[in-house]
Amino acid sequence: MTARKNPEDLRSFRWFGVQDLRAFGHRSRAKQMGYSADDWEGKPAVAIINTWSDINQCHAHFKQRVEDIKRGILQAGGFPLELPAMSLSEPFVKPSTMLYRNMLAMEAEELLRSHPVDGAVLMGGCDKTTPALLMAAASMNIPAIFVPAGPMLRGNWHGEPLGSGTDSWKYWAELRAGNITEEEWDDVESGIARSPGHCMTMGTASTMTSAAEALGMTLPGAASIPAADSNHIRMAAASGRRIVEMIWEDLKPRDVLVRRALENAITTIMALGGSTNSAIHLTAVGRRAGVDIDLELFDKLSRTTPVIADIRPSGRWLMEDFYYAGGLRALLCRLSDKLHLDAGTVNGRTLGENISGAKVYSDEVIRPLDNAMSEEGGLVMLKGNLAPDGAVIKHTAAEEHLHQHKGPAVVFSDYNDMAMRIDDVHLDVTKDSVIVLQNAGPVGGPGMPEWGQLPIPQKLLKEGVRDMVRISDARMSGTSYGACVLHVAPESFIGGPLALVRDGDMIELDIPGRRLHVDISDEEMARRKAEWAPPDPRYKRGYGWMYAQHIRQANEGCDFDFLEAGDEVDEPEIH
Repeated sequence: MTARKNPEDLRSFRWFGVQDLRAFGHRSRAKQMGYSADDWEGKPAVAIINTWSDINQCHAHFKQRVEDIKRGILQAGGFPLELPAMSLSEPFVKPSTMLYRNMLAMEAEELLRSHPVDGAVLMGGCDKTTPALLMAAASMNIPAIFVPAGPMLRGNWHGEPLGSGTDSWKYWAELRAGNITEEEWDDVESGIARSPGHCMTMGTASTMTSAAEALGMTLPGAASIPAADSNHIRMAAASGRRIVEMIWEDLKPRDVLVRRALENAITTIMALGGSTNSAIHLTAVGRRAGVDIDLELFDKLSRTTPVIADIRPSGRWLMEDFYYAGGLRALLCRLSDKLHLDAGTVNGRTLGENISGAKVYSDEVIRPLDNAMSEEGGLVMLKGNLAPDGAVIKHTAAEEHLHQHKGPAVVFSDYNDMAMRIDDVHLDVTKDSVIVLQNAGPVGGPGMPEWGQLPIPQKLLKEGVRDMVRISDARMSGTSYGACVLHVAPESFIGGPLALVRDGDMIELDIPGRRLHVDISDEEMARRKAEWAPPDPRYKRGYGWMYAQHIRQANEGCDFDFLEAGDEVDEPEIH
């Protein structure tokens, strides 16, 4: 860490502090908005990247929280400047928020680069906003702190707690099976999401905000606080106060986002039974920070990390219960022997110092290591001739009898094909079949939609089947469950082996052996590949075209090739 900055060392000084015509223009236009020199002179200018919108349910409270952050910045002697950014509401943005994660990362980075700011508070939480903002922070590399949106309150239906996403899939299956009525389904709809905040299951949102804390990019304990809790307000204000000190200290994201921190985050995700999406997002964050992590690292840490968070979809409880049980600090304290406790964090202390003394208040929610839900982490990485570059499965959310399975493929060429035929009573499918969805990856989706929790055929639901092996190059919601193999790479749309699978091909899933194999000889595979013709491009112009030209595959983090760590971008000219 460098010596404490002086006011003339501030980045914003280039805009406001010099005596020339251009700076005159900056100061006069600031005064046009009602600011005075007292607001900025000798003070750090702090950008607040706010991903609030009228159609982002997870961030509905950000309109107020940004004021709480401003209050903290002002208390610490900073100059707050709110900069709205793309909101990316997971349920509403189509075809997939993943299509736009990199756009938000670019937008946030360029907002920070182009404006007179010395540091940033990053407001996110809904699935893709967290990795996008962390990617931007790593690339821009000015002092930054992350404020997580926080989970919503528990859902409720007929006195039973509901988990967002997870129980949606559960009761949708029961409706299709004829076990609940339309009226009951409507009641579930009204009771499942009762407050602002992101999913309160261990979906992608809770997984990635927890990862942000384990990375050291939030204040201690920030990720577990429910959005509706007054402690969330205090955390937001405290984050505002802390960023001002970080600017004077010149504590930057790449000081925090080192290999030890990324390994801590991966270990944390494994212990949480976290979202499969985290493998893509953390790979992208790491590469932005110049740390090249891969699926092998995820698998290595998975093998030595037990799942101790009993949270849906892998477990029973919800994030509100997790918070009352001690939250992430308590879980990290219980995991301390498996963490790099010397890793630095944004509050200037080490991770070990931040979790010291944290207590677990419920061994049911945060289990002791000797009573883990699984001896291995929640995610398993697979390879084989069907996925030469890797695939992922959340094995803790799959029925155990499917962990080693071999069955005939039932192939759908795209999502529309699947939706049209999956409930056909004449579909040649049994509980032992392996459902395969093609052309749903980064390029083929487009944007790798969350289609990987493929529906169970209705005729099997009526027979009592609730899980079967399903394989795709898509993602699935972190709130989803089942024996769903995801992120198959390379994807089918660009000619990966998944594109060559046909009905009846025998597919073998071996989770203990980390293997995904299709019984096709190399010669037959080569013959089919020679016959394969690439589909028509999804986009002929615009952002989608650019996305398809530059997107990496899932095992590489799905970042744009031109945005990964490389030569530094110069500061903008000010003339």
